[in-house]
Amino acid sequence: MSTLRDLAEEHTKLRPADIDHLHRIAGDWQLLSDLSFADLLLWVPVDDDGTFLCVAQVRPTTAPTAYLDDQVGRIVGGPEVAHLEVAYRQGRIWREGDPVWYGDVPARHEAIPVRLRTAEGEAGEVIAVVGRDTNLSTARTPSQLELNYLTTADDLAQMIADGTFPPPRHPGETTSAPRVGDGLVRLDAGGKVTYASPNAQSAYRRLGYASHLVGEDLAKLHRRLASDPLDGTEAANGILAALRGEGPPRREIDARGATMLTRALPLMPAGVPIGALVLVRDITEVRRRDRALITKDATIREIHHRVKNNLQTVAALLRLQARRVAMPEARVALEESVRRVASIALVHETLSMSSDEAVEFDGIVDRVASAATEVAATEVSVGMRRTGSFGVLPAEIATSLVMVLNELLLNAVEHGFPPVEEGGETAEPDVRPEVVVSAHRHRKQLHVSVTDNGRGLPAEFDADRGGRLGLQIVRALVTGELRGSIELRPRPTGGTEAVLVLPLAKA
Repeated sequence: MSTLRDLAEEHTKLRPADIDHLHRIAGDWQLLSDLSFADLLLWVPVDDDGTFLCVAQVRPTTAPTAYLDDQVGRIVGGPEVAHLEVAYRQGRIWREGDPVWYGDVPARHEAIPVRLRTAEGEAGEVIAVVGRDTNLSTARTPSQLELNYLTTADDLAQMIADGTFPPPRHPGETTSAPRVGDGLVRLDAGGKVTYASPNAQSAYRRLGYASHLVGEDLAKLHRRLASDPLDGTEAANGILAALRGEGPPRREIDARGATMLTRALPLMPAGVPIGALVLVRDITEVRRRDRALITKDATIREIHHRVKNNLQTVAALLRLQARRVAMPEARVALEESVRRVASIALVHETLSMSSDEAVEFDGIVDRVASAATEVAATEVSVGMRRTGSFGVLPAEIATSLVMVLNELLLNAVEHGFPPVEEGGETAEPDVRPEVVVSAHRHRKQLHVSVTDNGRGLPAEFDADRGGRLGLQIVRALVTGELRGSIELRPRPTGGTEAVLVLPLAKA
């Protein structure tokens, strides 16, 4: 299914600013759909002959849909869209006409012109039309709630026609909450409540307000209820801003152990402020879970921090033991163990500073590569660089992969560029010695290579049998913990490359 932007760019001459405005409407029009008990379809003109293309559609959560099939991508013209043509050409909301039938479903058509206001704040030209189509199969005498919903919907529809809805979205905000069904309060121009839905009444009751909301000054009520005076003042200021025609950010109110999220929207059809719409949602349980997760995350980070400290202590003990061992082979083995433990500690150090069980792996690779060139037993100055990106990896992959890369990098430096034998002569290399770590993702796989331009693999080398402890560890980790594959092979231009293919998706 093509997106709104794709369809508009392919079939229309709308400007980028026009398409951005249509995106803002489609991001906030679930509110209007629920208040209207109607499907909303966003129609854009394809050319000047009265043909329209549907680029977006939303169904109400408060009533049955008028369309069983998606209408997005449908191009129509002629009598079927005469109401859209009137709204587009005349710039007014069209509500005339008899019901129409979609299969067995009777529906009522309405058409709302969409304007984008100019930089000077004036009403601009009509760029699209919102079709508001109501399923009439369940028509009945509306309740007080439904009448208030419909009245508010008409005000918002007029604001779309004026170019004043939706208001600008604030950074970090989403359109998911609160919604119409969570709780709705309507205010008059003076800020007093003229209607509160039952769910809204219940949300305020949980904050400690047991009386009926109608007639209350909502801004003053928020100041009285809030446990924190600053939160109460900010919530009240949001109400007052909406009454002035502004679009304030969402606010939370805490009182008596409960938390309520509020969103205030100005109501100003035809540019005249007549009040505000306040949507409320009880998010007490959501915030309680958030606090529990924050405590859990802090505990996990502390565990990683202690594991890192313990591993560093183990590395220090091994380093101390290596200094006391007389046998060179034993000292080398202990020093290799120190580096392996230190590389694992590096992952836990990163996880102790992360908010989840995943790490940005590029920084870890860079630090391991730098350490490999510093501690490797070689007299040659070896360059080290990384190409591509590992991205964010889960901890279970990162811990094993860092050990694998540590071994491969040390092998590349020490065996690709061995120290000069005592009494031997050194020659200036034609090419600067270098080890390159490359990584890229492809089809849920991580492809990694460690290449060097050193002396290459010995003639008798067999990657599948024997080998030093480091390579045995690498093979065990790659094929076992990481469920991947590894291939060691000579490079055509000289040197060696190790190629790893690791699945990123869980088996």
